[in-house]
Amino acid sequence: MPLKVAAFYQFAALPDFRELREPLRALAAGLGIKGSVLLAHEGINGTVAGSDEGIDALIRELQHGDLFAGRLDNLELKFSRAAEMPFQRLKVRLKKEIVTLGDAAVNPTRQVGIYVDPSEWNELIAAPDTLVIDTRNAFEVAMGTFEGAVDPGLKSFGQFKDFAAEKLDPAKHKKIAMFCTGGIRCEKASAYLLARGFDEVYHLKGGILRYLEGIPEEESRWRGECFVFDERVALGHGLREHKMNGGSDE
Repeated sequence: MPLKVAAFYQFAALPDFRELREPLRALAAGLGIKGSVLLAHEGINGTVAGSDEGIDALIRELQHGDLFAGRLDNLELKFSRAAEMPFQRLKVRLKKEIVTLGDAAVNPTRQVGIYVDPSEWNELIAAPDTLVIDTRNAFEVAMGTFEGAVDPGLKSFGQFKDFAAEKLDPAKHKKIAMFCTGGIRCEKASAYLLARGFDEVYHLKGGILRYLEGIPEEESRWRGECFVFDERVALGHGLREHKMNGGSDE
C-alpha cells in the first residue's frame, strides 16, 4: 500500500504550544501530509498520512528537530499503511487537552500507571484478580475488544470520571488493567486513578494498535476489529484495513 500512516502522542510540557502551531502546519503541508494534530500545554497527539519520505521527515523533526527542541524524545509512535489517503485535509488544532478528561489536576508527566508490553498483556488480563477496562467509547467497544473486558458505556472519554466514581473502589479493585486504541486515553485514565488512591494500575503500552501489530492472531485475546478515526474505519490483526461503516472523530 503506497501511503504511510503515523499515529503518535506524548505528554510533555509545551507552554509555547500556540506558537508551535503554524510552523508545524507549514512543515507538514510542505511534506504533502494530511491528517490531524492536536497541540496543548500537556503535549501532542496526532494521526497523519503521506509518502514514506514525508512521514519520516516529519517524525524526525518532531523527535530531533529544532521546533520542539528535544521535548518529544519519548514519542509514542505507531506506523501502518493505507491504500488510499485516509484524510481529506491537514488540521493542526490548539486544545485545552490532547485527550479530554476534564480534570486539570491530572498530569501524566508526574505519575502514570505501569506500562505493559503487548507480549505480557495476555498473561496480565488472564489473571483472575485483574479487572480489565476498555477506556474507549461504547461504539468503538461494540466493534471489538479484549476477552472479558468491562465496557464502561462511555459516550466520550470525559465520562470516565463518572464511571470511576460510581463503579470503581480502591479497597475492592486492587489490580486494574486498562487499554485504548493507541495508549493515550488509558495513560491519562491511569494517572487519574492513581491520584484517587488506586495502587496497582496497568495500561497497554502502545494500545490496541501495537498489540494487533505484534501479537500473532492465533495467540490473540482480541476479538473483532479496532475502530480508527480515519477513512479506513477499522484495522485488524497485522493492522490490515477493514472497510466498514463507523462513527465520527468527535
